[in-house]
Amino acid sequence: MALERVSSKSHMKSLTGDEIRAAFLNFYEQRSHKVLQSASLVPKDPTVLLTIAGMLPFKPVFLGHEERPSKRATSSQKCIRTNDIENVGRTARHHTFFEMLGNFSFGDYFKKEAIQWAWELSTQVFGIHSKNLVVSVFREDNEAEYIWRNVVGVHPNRIIRMDEEDNFWSSGPTGPCGPCSELYYDFHPELGDEKINLEDDSRFIEFYNLVFMQYNRDADGNLSSLANCNIDTGMGLERMAQILQGVSNNYETDLIFPLLDQVASLTRLNYQLLDEKNKISFKVIADHIRACVHLISDGVFASNLGRGYILRRLLRRVVRHGRLLGIAEPFLINIAQVAIELMKTSYPQLIERREVILQELQREELRFLKTLERGEKLLNDLLSSKPKEITGAQAFELYDTFGFPVELTKEIAEENSIGVDLEGFHQAMDQQRQRAKDSSMTIDLTLQDTIDKVVSETGITSFLGYQQLEHKSNIQAIVVNGISSNECCVGDKVELVLKTTPFYGEGGGQIGDRGLIITERLDCVFEVETVRRIRGAFVHSGVVKSGTLNVGDEVQCQVDSYTRRCAQVHHTSTHLLQSALRNIVDFNITQAGSLVSFDRLRFDYHFSSPLQLDQLERVEKLINRWIVEGHSLLTSEMTIDEAKRAGAIAMFGEKYGEIVRVVNIPNVSMELCGGTHVTNTSEIGLFKIVSETGIAAGIRRIEAIAGQPAIDYFNNRDMVVKHLSELFKIQSNEIVDRVSALQDEVKSLRKLLQQAQDEVASTKALSLTSKVLTIGSSQYVVQRLDNVSSGALQSAALALVDELGVDSAVVLAGIPDLNDKNKVVLVTAFGSQIVAHGMHAGKFLGPIAKICGGGGGGRPNLAQAGGRHPKAVDSALDYANDELSKLLQEFYSCK
Repeated sequence: MALERVSSKSHMKSLTGDEIRAAFLNFYEQRSHKVLQSASLVPKDPTVLLTIAGMLPFKPVFLGHEERPSKRATSSQKCIRTNDIENVGRTARHHTFFEMLGNFSFGDYFKKEAIQWAWELSTQVFGIHSKNLVVSVFREDNEAEYIWRNVVGVHPNRIIRMDEEDNFWSSGPTGPCGPCSELYYDFHPELGDEKINLEDDSRFIEFYNLVFMQYNRDADGNLSSLANCNIDTGMGLERMAQILQGVSNNYETDLIFPLLDQVASLTRLNYQLLDEKNKISFKVIADHIRACVHLISDGVFASNLGRGYILRRLLRRVVRHGRLLGIAEPFLINIAQVAIELMKTSYPQLIERREVILQELQREELRFLKTLERGEKLLNDLLSSKPKEITGAQAFELYDTFGFPVELTKEIAEENSIGVDLEGFHQAMDQQRQRAKDSSMTIDLTLQDTIDKVVSETGITSFLGYQQLEHKSNIQAIVVNGISSNECCVGDKVELVLKTTPFYGEGGGQIGDRGLIITERLDCVFEVETVRRIRGAFVHSGVVKSGTLNVGDEVQCQVDSYTRRCAQVHHTSTHLLQSALRNIVDFNITQAGSLVSFDRLRFDYHFSSPLQLDQLERVEKLINRWIVEGHSLLTSEMTIDEAKRAGAIAMFGEKYGEIVRVVNIPNVSMELCGGTHVTNTSEIGLFKIVSETGIAAGIRRIEAIAGQPAIDYFNNRDMVVKHLSELFKIQSNEIVDRVSALQDEVKSLRKLLQQAQDEVASTKALSLTSKVLTIGSSQYVVQRLDNVSSGALQSAALALVDELGVDSAVVLAGIPDLNDKNKVVLVTAFGSQIVAHGMHAGKFLGPIAKICGGGGGGRPNLAQAGGRHPKAVDSALDYANDELSKLLQEFYSCK
């Protein structure tokens, strides 16, 4: 398809999207700006789900929380916004995914340089004529207006003062802020300079925004000047491509149009000849697939929460708009491959992550297609009745049962001028969450209230367990059976709070220590079963084995060294496992949860597909290599910012203090972790993956064992192998072949047994010919046959029909296994002439099966059903006999 271009100026340079990006970065690099790579769409900032602006990666620098990467910087930052998703495809320049070109000054240059360079870049590098440019300034920013008019030379009529809503930027209610100045492209300068209205989208497009960060706003709203002023700018790559390539909208630039071409190829439709509705579907597909490809590349997988929900919503919108265009088969991979090719030069990680991207797209598309047709049918049925609105309950059913994001339901309903009760939908969502919460509530709230009160009085416990396993301490509080007490005796289930402790309290996935607490006089022993942390206090749970304990007693704490060592082995192994997965499977794998126990470890991680056997073997082999190599572990404390700069991995969503503990295995792993670990990887001894499974959409789980539990595992396996070798009288390396041969033999014997059972059943069935009834020319049999398998019962019914002829009908039922009298099988077989009369075996058998508490169906000539009420078999057969004779009599009476 050829692009239809709008009129462009002969002096304006026609550049590709890649050339525009390169020209921008090169321009500022020549002016001492450090060129920085685009940050991930998954931001470090916990207050936002996705990177929504080019300046977001620099927000900590502007706020003074991080050191500046250099005095000057420039970047092309990928961004995603979904707040106005309903406008995508409907306007010339709304997108979910876009690239923001930016130049930044961190306390270096300010307004004059920023304005002059923006003008120079626009007019000299990109060749835009000054008569096509209009600038806006904040209404009170006389300095910027002066620079534009007297330094740059812009005509006063083409400098427009705007209010705070349009031309004043702030990072929030308080903090750094400042006025903005924006550059607009004028598509129709011939209309003159009088009464310019920058809100007229048909004439003007804003393409470059300059933010002058010069104030700090306090809690009372007062502004004070910053000691160091900053510059933050943003130029929309897609918008500049529209201008320089002379096309009517962003979608028809070389950045996106090849995707429209691919959609046209799949649909065999000519984009230029389409009506507006179908063009919107083309644009939605092209826009959203770019967003999806980059989200998955940056480690986001489809789910019903957070970023995963945004990805799922975008993917499902693409699928739906594809169906509106007549694409019935899966197609996301076809579009995505074009998107990857378009952007691979600027984002080479798309090539590295190609397989992961395509696999996730395919998985999610197939998942949606399974329920889409039924969901669409339900929604269309609802819409066809012309309701005033879709109720909250109906919208929730579409979401919960058929995977329809409520925004998609709202979009489809609005296309039909029907509303959606969003408040009712959210109420239904809240009710479901509460039901889930109620069903999992197992905490003794009385006990918890008591513990909370005790903890608030005792304060925090000092943990000394990194350095020692035995330590003297004092009892601060005692809780017996949920009641605060000054003492406890033999047999009491007790919660103890100590002033200091060597016992590790459950945290970071690692379970609490076990051990003993003994009084100095050795007359009381308290067995610690577990330890947990509550607001900094370590609560030791267990049973008093002998003697009496009192508040204030001095006690000797003894951590069980064996279980502690097992926990250390498994915790360090968890770090090695995460590192190995990132090395071998995907560097973007992130932890979703973990359990570090004495006898095993469990590691949950974000990934969309099962690991292949060879991947698991390579992961296991790499971990065991690190163990054999004997890497030392280094632990240190530092600020959270220092840890992140050093490359330490933090678990997403975990809350960390300002000072964090870093566990470093040089050249292997570095994580933020408060758990206990071995001092050298060689202490682990052995590592073995036991299983790898999926536990939720986009989340996988690996269970593994290490150290002594791994040795015990292999010893047990060895015993099994030896036992099988003795049993079969063969060598261990012959066991697999022998078992395989036995399986083949069993299959053959089962086949012979089935044949014998079928023959017996057929013989039994043929013996029923003496009980044949006749109506007209038709013969029929309704009888009970017990102790015959379902397959054999079918064979018997068919054998009877063959014997009795094309006008015959057979109904058989019975208990297939008299040792299990909770199951019923029913079979109906009709001859070809009976079927020709309009009778249907499946429809006939359904009501009969219900009498036995079951159901089923089948073809017109043969049907089978099951049931759960054996005592009802005879009643069901009586009903079948009556119905069959009635149908046959009606047929012959009409002949």
